[in-house]
Parts: sequence; C-alpha cells; structure tokens
Amino acid sequence: MPLYKTITVSSTTQVFIWNVTESENELQKNISLTPHCQKRMDGMKSQAHRRAFLSIRHLLAEAGYTDSDLFYDDSGKPHLNDGNHISITHSHDFTGIIISKTDEVGIDIEKQRDKILRIAHKFTPVHEYRTLANTEAVVRKLTIVWGVKESLYKIYAQEGLSFLKHIDVMDFAFDDKRTVAKISYKGQKSHYDVAFLEFAGFTCVYALRMIGG
Repeated sequence: MPLYKTITVSSTTQVFIWNVTESENELQKNISLTPHCQKRMDGMKSQAHRRAFLSIRHLLAEAGYTDSDLFYDDSGKPHLNDGNHISITHSHDFTGIIISKTDEVGIDIEKQRDKILRIAHKFTPVHEYRTLANTEAVVRKLTIVWGVKESLYKIYAQEGLSFLKHIDVMDFAFDDKRTVAKISYKGQKSHYDVAFLEFAGFTCVYALRMIGG
C-alpha cells in the first residue's frame, strides 16, 4: 500500500500523499463508493483517472474518513461532513489530500516540466525569474509558484479570480521550503502561509489561510 508520505503540519492539520502504482482492481479492495461517486468513476474513460480517484479514497481512509464523508459544493470545492477542511490534488502517479480541523486549506501536486516556461507569462511576471542560474531552476521555481496559486485558488473558490492579477507570492529561496501569499480581489485581501516540497520530479505545495487574513 503505497502511502508515499504523511506530513504533520500542526496538531490540527495533516497532509497525505499516495504514489499510485496499483492496478484498478487492487485499489478497489476495501473501498466502498457512494452511488454518486460510483457513477462518476464509471464515467471516467481514463484508467489513470479512475486509479487516482480510488487512491484518494484510500487517502481518506488514512485520515479516518470514507467516501460518504466527502461532498462537493456548487463551485466544485470539496468538504467533509464533520466540518473539517479538505483539499484534494492529483498529478500523474501521485495524489494528495490535506485535512485541517482549524484552517482553510489548499493543496496542489505538479510534475516539473519545461512546458511551464511557455505558459508562465499567463500566471506570473516572468522577468522576476531571470536571475536564476539555469533553466532547471526556473522550471522548479515556476512550478512552485503555480502550485501556490493553484492551492490558493482552491481555498478561495471564486469565479473570476486571476492567477496573474489577483494572487501575489512573496519571493523565496528553494531552501526556505515555505513562503507567504496574498489574494487581492474585489476590494478584499486575504493572506496565506505556504509550504512546499519536491520529490521524484514533482512539486507539492500546500497552503493555509491565516487567521484573520
């Protein structure tokens, strides 16, 4: 059972990451889906998507939940029946969740790929990265920045929020493993603590909304 990593963020917040290596049949063992989620999975043409979907149910089990404890609001944001906060992500062979009893949370996993260089101008001022040593470093940093903005977007969940115009990420060094970020939208500002880690050519970012922020 490839639970890849568990991160205790605080006494009330945990991250769980799964490396999806099993077959679909293996992943279906000991997992009970609600009729709604079974219908969703049956409609997925990609086996990779179905395997990711099932692996997330295993992550829920690691945190003490079942599929029936999870629901989505009209904006597509996931929630837990007990009122705890949750965010979900998947990328290729990795899936992840973050669950918090106290804080609004977001998580994103991304594969580090050169193609991010072509779309960077759509989500961040690219000139800020010209001082980095080489292309690999630029790709790594851009992937973290994208992950930060994706995590914040998942928390905020408001239509019209722009990665480029409304979300600002404070500069950071790779060794920092953390940064802070801000959303300024429709006259409102909110602030977020962010942490990141890199593994196996992937980047995982998770964010918590600051109390009062």
